[in-house]
Amino acid sequence: MALRSGKSASATVPRPPARKPIGAVRRAQQITTYGVGAMIAIGEQSFIVSGLDSWKVDDDASVVSEPRLSARLGVADFRLPPAASPPSGDGVRVRRFPAIYSCRGCHKLQQWGKFASPPNRSRCPECLVDLTPSRFVVACGDGHLDDFPYWMWVHSRSEPSTATGHRLSLHTDRRTASLRGVVIRCTCGKQASMEGAFSGMALGKIGIRCAGRRPWLGAAAPVEQCNRVPRTLQRGSSAAWFPRMRSALSIPPWDGPLQRLLDRHFPMFRDESDAEIEKYALKLGLLDRLKDDTYTIRDLILAVREREDLSRLDGTVEMDASTGHEASSRLRQEEYAKLIRTTPEDPNHIRFVCVPPKADETAAPVPAIEQVMLVKRLREVRVLEGFTRVEMPMPTDTAARRGALSLKPMAWLPAIEVIGEGVFLRLDQARVSAWENLPGTRHRSRLIRANHSLQLRDRSRDPVAESQITARFILLHTLAHVLINEWSLDAGYPAAALRERLYVSPEMAGVLIYTATSDSAGSLGGIIGQGEPAKLARSIDSALRRVSWCSADPLCMESEASGTDSLNLAACHACVLLPETSCETNNSFLDRAALIGTPDGTAPGLYEFIGQDSSVTA
Repeated sequence: MALRSGKSASATVPRPPARKPIGAVRRAQQITTYGVGAMIAIGEQSFIVSGLDSWKVDDDASVVSEPRLSARLGVADFRLPPAASPPSGDGVRVRRFPAIYSCRGCHKLQQWGKFASPPNRSRCPECLVDLTPSRFVVACGDGHLDDFPYWMWVHSRSEPSTATGHRLSLHTDRRTASLRGVVIRCTCGKQASMEGAFSGMALGKIGIRCAGRRPWLGAAAPVEQCNRVPRTLQRGSSAAWFPRMRSALSIPPWDGPLQRLLDRHFPMFRDESDAEIEKYALKLGLLDRLKDDTYTIRDLILAVREREDLSRLDGTVEMDASTGHEASSRLRQEEYAKLIRTTPEDPNHIRFVCVPPKADETAAPVPAIEQVMLVKRLREVRVLEGFTRVEMPMPTDTAARRGALSLKPMAWLPAIEVIGEGVFLRLDQARVSAWENLPGTRHRSRLIRANHSLQLRDRSRDPVAESQITARFILLHTLAHVLINEWSLDAGYPAAALRERLYVSPEMAGVLIYTATSDSAGSLGGIIGQGEPAKLARSIDSALRRVSWCSADPLCMESEASGTDSLNLAACHACVLLPETSCETNNSFLDRAALIGTPDGTAPGLYEFIGQDSSVTA
């Protein structure tokens, strides 16, 4: 993806000649790291990625189709971010942000445009020193972003003098690396260090409220009404941009030849009569393009009607009330129904192949696992739906808490598709149900649920918001983590290359562990081998032994609140936590005691409860 600076043109107005790219990032990074609204440092300067309405995308070559997900997100389709090759046209536009720069020579701190006129704006005209973008910005939990209010910060404790002008300068004491050594001075004689600027209510105490600015959408973007207290952030802080992503697996029947054929032609057929569909299909010779000649016009018409029914959904990703998490959404329920059934490899299923492992009578039984399925091929579509700042996104967040990707709603969202393989495990429902009703189990899950409820109330400003995270969710989530850590040692993949996909509800208890890349390298067989009965039994036994002791014990096991926002119990970087790319919930809702139990026996883990692993219960 090529990055170009400059104001974006309207889609209906001819664009000026393309400017020379000022940098490039990979397509996948446009979804996960440098998406719309994210800041990116290029050389000595800082920019923010512009909205989707300024992107130049190829309408045909860049389409990524996933009907189930596009229907539930309320868009027509998805598009690949522009590549860095010439056909990408203008690529992705970026805008300069922050707008405040400083000079290391004369220490001036002012708007970038006040330093000089083109073409030498990257240097101070007096010192001939490269300008430095402001280290500090302010953001609020509703996605707004602005320059740090230096002037108000300096003059917050006393009235400014009116006898002189107010020109700010930035001074750094090299004897200390703390914020106390960063001092802002004004020519009126006032000065203040940046110490204390990062506390939660620091700006609120001096009367600053969020201005509702959205600089990634351009100067013409209307500000939004917002009265939240903004937070001070480092320009490069990870809290300055959290992507809110959705994903879905391509499953039957949506992975079949007819549906793949409709990916491009469905808009032509939608809401047309059977006769019109038949006329256009024969004219275009659509059925002639299929390798399988058993399909008829009637089959094509039925496929169109199926997709029409899907497209009439209300544009929401449903959340099951039992967990309040996407793990129980309708999308996951549909995938779960396919994962527990065999889908053999044939020309009709090139995107999804799911088969049971070969029977091995010599292998030991796998504790608590009712079913194992080898997903020999899968296709996942990952979509950037929006983003948040300051606070990580949560499934319960409303649309108002997400930064807008464009000035006006677009008919598409940016997405990438990845190909991979994985192992699906379904736990024994009867044993899980019996375990989650134990008093000790309920007590530990209540500790996490109470902390989560506090977070929900703070973020939603709803005093009665209640978490619905269950013991079953905590169990499956923790099991996925320990298996990813174990398989990363055996399968040859680093933990960051493996991902979890949770299926949790009163009717579901499954987890898919998979690897996926943007090419066929994600289906080389390294993970599939871990699902063979003998190897799976050994890996689960080894994983349980490994987490039965942590180098941070006894503090880790005895903790009643750990992790971000205290949403974990017995879980730390030495035992359970994973790279952020692997976890669906940002390393939250984890407790290894759910697997192995507490030392005092008050809360038995699942494997201790069923008594099938004597090495753990000893």
